[in-house]
Amino acid sequence: MPISAAVPARVLTVAGSDSGGGAGIQADLKTMLAHGVHGMSVLTAVTAQNSLGVQGSWELPVEAVRAQYRSVVDDIGVQAVKTGMLSSAVLVETVAELLAGTGAPAVVDPVGVSKHGDPLLAAEALDSVRTKLLPAATVATPNLDEVAQLTGVHVEDEAGMRRAAAAVLDFGPRWVVVKGGHLPGDPVDLLTDGTEEHWLRAPRHDNRHTHGTGCTLASAIACRLALGQDVPAAVRDAKAYVTGAITAGFPLGAGIGPVDHGWRTRTA
Repeated sequence: MPISAAVPARVLTVAGSDSGGGAGIQADLKTMLAHGVHGMSVLTAVTAQNSLGVQGSWELPVEAVRAQYRSVVDDIGVQAVKTGMLSSAVLVETVAELLAGTGAPAVVDPVGVSKHGDPLLAAEALDSVRTKLLPAATVATPNLDEVAQLTGVHVEDEAGMRRAAAAVLDFGPRWVVVKGGHLPGDPVDLLTDGTEEHWLRAPRHDNRHTHGTGCTLASAIACRLALGQDVPAAVRDAKAYVTGAITAGFPLGAGIGPVDHGWRTRTA
């Protein structure tokens, strides 16, 4: 059988490694494979992590991060970039500078804490996220805890989500997805650019194994953008993918298991 010469869309993740395979670089690459794009990676940190939490974290040198990024972008090229764990101000500022010079859509997941509540972003890096990273974002995807960290807005209802979105947009991203999954009732996310509003609703599934949802959503959005969709369509399709992955999430270890990035294949 002849091998096709067609080149798939290329998506780059800039994030930390999750040794348990549920989040971070590992979740991003699984999501990219599930969407039929070629996934590439820039490693920013190594974590010792399992279903119970993060036992340790080691940041890579800025020179190593910059060299990985330039190696991929200058030779292979990218149609979209997704960022995740950037634990220090110097890393945030370096990656923001790289994104600004790339010319591809950037999906920024402003990771502040892990699923288990472990801090993944130094407090002194918050201002760099606000002033350097978010202005480089095509789409920012904060959850409610990250919104509170960045803006001081504590969301308790859908009206609060609208205020939170406005506060994040003030930092400069083109679009923001405020993820409302931590609110009671069925989960709802708000996508807006300050003019358009899209409320994305899904049923809540009785499944505690949701490790990696934030990484997975941001990566899925980047994949859909790389495949040529506009932002509202990309976020809508990414939300549907993540909802299926949460539904199929499975237990690993003694704690919180991961979402199932390959659920469509297994369902088929």
